[in-house]
This record gives sequence, C-alpha cells and structure tokens, in this order.
Amino acid sequence: MASDPEQPTRSSLAQEGRSSGEIGSAREPLLNNGVHDPESYSISAAILPFLFPALGGLLYGYDIGATSSATVSIESPTLSGVSWYNLSSVEIGLLTSGSLYGALIGSVLAFNIADFLGRRRELIVTALLYLVGALVTAFAPNFPVLVLGRLLFGIGIGLAMHAAPMYIAETAPTPIRGQLISLKEFFIVLGIVAGYGIGSLFVDTVAGWRYMFGVSSPVAIIMGIGMCWLPPSPRWLLLRAIQRKGDVQNLKDTAIRSLCQLRGQAIHGSAPQLVDEILAELSYVGEEKEATFGEMFQGKCLKALWIGAGLVLFQQITGQPSVLYYAASILQSAGFSGASDATRVSIILGFFKLIMTGVAVVVVDRLGRRPLLLGGVSGMVISLFLLGSYYIFLDNAAVVAVVGLLLYVGCYQISFGPIGWLMIAEIFPLRLRGRGLSLAVLVNFGANALVTFAFSPLKELLGAGILFYIFFVIAVAALAFIYFVIPETKGLTLEEIEAKCL
Repeated sequence: MASDPEQPTRSSLAQEGRSSGEIGSAREPLLNNGVHDPESYSISAAILPFLFPALGGLLYGYDIGATSSATVSIESPTLSGVSWYNLSSVEIGLLTSGSLYGALIGSVLAFNIADFLGRRRELIVTALLYLVGALVTAFAPNFPVLVLGRLLFGIGIGLAMHAAPMYIAETAPTPIRGQLISLKEFFIVLGIVAGYGIGSLFVDTVAGWRYMFGVSSPVAIIMGIGMCWLPPSPRWLLLRAIQRKGDVQNLKDTAIRSLCQLRGQAIHGSAPQLVDEILAELSYVGEEKEATFGEMFQGKCLKALWIGAGLVLFQQITGQPSVLYYAASILQSAGFSGASDATRVSIILGFFKLIMTGVAVVVVDRLGRRPLLLGGVSGMVISLFLLGSYYIFLDNAAVVAVVGLLLYVGCYQISFGPIGWLMIAEIFPLRLRGRGLSLAVLVNFGANALVTFAFSPLKELLGAGILFYIFFVIAVAALAFIYFVIPETKGLTLEEIEAKCL
C-alpha cells in the first residue's frame, strides 16, 4: 500500500524527537495506516530470551502433573517412607492445593514489586523460589514443612505466570510475538506431561514423592542462571527513562545493548533508531505519566483489565478442570482398556493437549487471536452440550462422550489455553502492565481455586449432566464476550495495541 506523502512516518517522527533533544516531542507516530518497517531480528538470538522465562511455565505444568502421583505416594503406608502418611482430607487438600494458594500470594506480591524489580529480576526471584520450594518439599521432615515448601513453590508459580509473559512480550519481535508467548503454554502442557511421566516412574518407589518434587530443582537452577545472563527488558528500561527514574542517556544506552543481545547481529545498526521510535511512541500514548492505583480502574487500563481479566476468568469457569476430571471414566465407558489406569489416561490426554497447543503456536500469528478464540470456544460450546447430553440422555452412546471430551480438550488448547496468556501480556499499557497483569493472574488463580473447591459439592448436588450444561451456558457467554469485546492484536507492536485497541 502506498503511504500518504503528507503522513509522517515513525522514523521521521523519531528523528524529530532526536533533533529536539527531548523525549516525547514526536506527534502521532502510530497513525501511519498500520504500515511500518519490518523488524530486524535473528531467530537464533530470539530463542534464549524465550526459553529461560518459559521454564517458569514448564515448572508450573510439572507441578500440576506430578502432584497427583505424589499424593498417592505420600498416602501409602508402605511406600511413603514416613510415619505421618495417614493424612486427613484437610491435609490432603493443603498438599494438593498448597501451590495454588502460594500462586495467589505470588500474584498479590507481583502487584507491589513488579515495576520496581523489573521483569528480569522478578524471574530471577522466581527461579530462587522454585529452587527453595522444591528442596524444602523434597526434604520435608514433617507435614507442616511440606506445606511450607508447597507454598514457596506456589509463590514462584504466581511470579512466573506474571513475569514470563511480560518479558517475552516486551522482548519478542512483533512478527513472532504471538508464537513465542503461545509457546509458553506449550511448555506448561509439556511440563504437565513430564509430571505425569516422572510421577508414574517413581510412584512405586519408597519415598518416591520426594524425588517427584525434587526433580524440578535442576530446572530452576538453569532458569535462574539463564535469567542472570539475559538483559533487562528494553521497554521496561525505556519506561524508566521516559518517567525520569534514572539517568535517561544511560537507560537508553542500556536499552540499545539489550536489544542488540535480544535480536542478534541483524539489529545492531538499527537498534538506536528503534529505541528512539519506541520512546516517541511511549510519549505519544502518555506513558511518561506516573501510574497510580486509581488508574487501574479508569480509561485505557480499565478496558485492558476488562479484556484480560474477562479472558482468564472464562478460561477457568468454562469447565477445564472438571472435564479432565471425568476423562478416565469417559474413556473407560468407551471400552479403552487403559482407561482404568488414570495415569495412562492423563499421559494420553497430555500428549493430545501438547499437539493441539502446537497447532495454535504455528497459526496464531497467521490467523490472528480472534479467529482462534471464536473457533475454539465455539467447539467448546458444542463439546459441553454433548457431554451434558451424554450424562442425561445418551448414557449408552459412549462415543458421544469420547467425541465431546476430545473436542473440548482440543478446542481449549487452540483458544483459551494459549490465547488467554497471550492477550493479557499484550493488552495492558506499559506503565500499568506490571500491576494490570498481576490482577489478571490473580483473577486466573482465584477462579481456578474457586472452581476446584466448588466442583465436588456442585457435582453431588446437581449431577454431572446439569453441571456440564451450566458450563455450556457459560461458554456461550464467553463466546459473546469474545465477539463483542476482544480486539485483534496480530501484527501490531505493543505501543500500537495501546494506541489503537484501547
């Protein structure tokens, strides 16, 4: 498309900012009909800035997968290796959900420390909490220490799920940002499968639960070393520069060096120009103003919060944990011999989730966020209707339940699974991104805890069929929410998202 000769380009506006000698003198750098110079980057250089933060997601998934086998191991009189194996139902609940409540604490902590620490240092703290939590849990001499270790590990999860998508979003090249953030979800599912697999290896070993929890510590060490090597987020540095929280020129120089390390040789010549362009765009969208708590619920951030928190809320309350809870019985009713073994069923479903997440990763930057959300959630609506109908009307048609189960899992993994985390990493304005994303993560884990807690009483009160019909109605509401509220962010820089979508 030919550009308007009178329409200023981002480069020319950035040049204006440089010639004036002040940050923020540019005018309307984003209103260029959505056309901008392609970003220079090296794929090989972009791998490590994704990989080390994504290990935080891998450890989160591993905890989900390993905990079920660890619980079986620690309750066994012969295999637990401890004298306090006879746990009450409340103690089992604390063991299984301890990391979830730790994640809630981590989300609250992130709200207060994220912008001060920065994304990189927050992930270093995350790795330290993962390491300490894993070791305390693995060597716990009694049950209270075991719960303490679970809480510490969970705080690491809360910080990881807050900082990792932010760091990846702020450092990834725009053309592959969606793929890289979605690939973090792939790592979560990979961790779940690894947790199931390692759990099955040690479940018949004396004190096997100690090995299950301890295995995550080497990965935490690798994550911490990697984050120490990686540079700070250039956008976080430039936010501090534009808000005068340090020497401006020093922060700009550090941001240039960070970009060169993150993008490789391909960007070395253009890094200073890109830094000036980002500064001009940040000035245009008003990022030089100090963020206040009240702004979280006003204007752009309120809209971003509505989008981000709404997505992660629907992600949890459309039945994902509940559907998987029924996986073993559904496959067993269909005649699959392996279905009586819950671990094998979990591994099979885990690999299926992995494949479908991989599909989302491949197509997210081609098709866009909205098409995947609309298509995937539409499939979830159909699958929940099939599952509800199976338990009420079609109990002899096991194939309906199997189709519904696989359709649900597949559609969730190409929609809410990866896209929910992708959108909350993209949608918040930079100066409010740390706090905004912490609120979205808090909503996510809070809804997860609520659904997990309420599932058994609701199942007993209403029955499985009615419960799935309720999830069906919620999924229809989620579809309407996506259609009317969620914008398309494919191909836009983070600054363009703030200017055009909020």
